[in-house]
Amino acid sequence: MKVKLRNPDREVELAGGRSVQEVLAELGIDPDTVLVIRDGELLTRRDRVGEDDRLEIRPVISGGAGR
Repeated sequence: MKVKLRNPDREVELAGGRSVQEVLAELGIDPDTVLVIRDGELLTRRDRVGEDDRLEIRPVISGGAGR
């Protein structure tokens, strides 16, 4: 599968047939810090991904409105 990572932008090839949690573990990414997207759909850690999937991993950015 192809995985597009943001910040910094790069693309890597990984084996599919496993959970999102396993993919993130291989990449050394804390699942609480990113969103994982496949075909415009937000995935959970338990979702399975296949060999032909294309994922995008985006960092979660939070902030508040100033007063």
